[in-house]
Amino acid sequence: MRKTLTALFLAASLPTLAVAMPEGAPCHKPLHGEHRGHGMRMFKDLDLSAEQREQLGKLMHERRNDPREITQKYLQKLPKADQDALKKELETARLEHDKAFRAILTPKQQKTLDARKAEMQKRRAERAEFEAWKAEKAKQAQ
Repeated sequence: MRKTLTALFLAASLPTLAVAMPEGAPCHKPLHGEHRGHGMRMFKDLDLSAEQREQLGKLMHERRNDPREITQKYLQKLPKADQDALKKELETARLEHDKAFRAILTPKQQKTLDARKAEMQKRRAERAEFEAWKAEKAKQAQ
């Protein structure tokens, strides 16, 4: 429930973020061999030591879910009807976005996108099976 609601919330916010990007804005692709993740680029000019980079990386990793958890806390306080309405609206927005996105693509690109989505779903299912197996194994160990 939480993961679905979060995914829907994030999916619905993506079009807003895409529209907010100014036309002709520079693309922030990592330089050759310098891919450190989006968060670490902000600290590029601080000349951090390896220990500081490691500490910052750990801190950012630990705190990455904080906004999501806070959002979930308040969404759970909504009445069931409002939660359902929110889910429905987010799903509708996601479907409209997908439809508009696909309209831009050529048929060949659509096939490639469909193949990638199917691959992602397969990996998610495998990961879910693994997590379930891991949870069952931990339960048995207790």
